[in-house]
Amino acid sequence: MLLFIQMLKAVIEVALFAFAGQGILYIMAGEKRDTNFVFTLLKMITSPMTFIVRFISPRIILDRHIPLATFLFLCTLWIGLTAAKVQILLQAG
Repeated sequence: MLLFIQMLKAVIEVALFAFAGQGILYIMAGEKRDTNFVFTLLKMITSPMTFIVRFISPRIILDRHIPLATFLFLCTLWIGLTAAKVQILLQAG
């Protein structure tokens, strides 16, 4: 169980770092961000997570807010997985 939590936590961390990089490039590249290779690569990494959040969120949430909602959802999952990992390690002694 601990291995599963660690693997899931690692996948979420990669997605969170990709979102952070995407946010930095969003600020730095401005209007030309869609033609930036690195931005496109980071967008491909985060697109499965964004799709999941778009699927589970109500339609009232605008599409431009979905990346922020995805980032916050992943942060919440990361905190929950960290708490579960700590609990498993404390029970193990």
